[in-house]
Amino acid sequence: MDALTRRGRTLRVGITTLVGAVLLAGTLWGQDDHFPFGPFRMYAGSNPPNDPAPDTRVEGVDRTGSVIALDQANTGIRRAEIEGQQSRYVADPTLLRQVADAYTDRHPGSPELVEVRIVIRWYGVRNGQPTGTYVDETTVSWRAS
Repeated sequence: MDALTRRGRTLRVGITTLVGAVLLAGTLWGQDDHFPFGPFRMYAGSNPPNDPAPDTRVEGVDRTGSVIALDQANTGIRRAEIEGQQSRYVADPTLLRQVADAYTDRHPGSPELVEVRIVIRWYGVRNGQPTGTYVDETTVSWRAS
């Protein structure tokens, strides 16, 4: 195998140093969106063993009263996008109209949605094990006028 030239070795060391510096900076100041140069914190933490475990969902109610799960298949909107902007929806519930519109676009013959809500199901946990109990909390709701 041929040895690297001085220029080649310098270039490789420089690139390695640059990538290392970007990784370090991303780890210290980055966000998940900067992946792979930012920290991937999404699953980095854990809840205490007796804290309830949250499961967020979006559901709609159509004009017939049926409750419909508004997931990515029904709306094209990922749950993570909803969860990531949940504080915006709480501050301005009319933004949930976009979820209703996305559902209508994908299901033009279906009854119109008259309500969209974000619900967190808090699963009971004791000593790190599920208890089989849960409580639903509606964090924000939008109703058609």
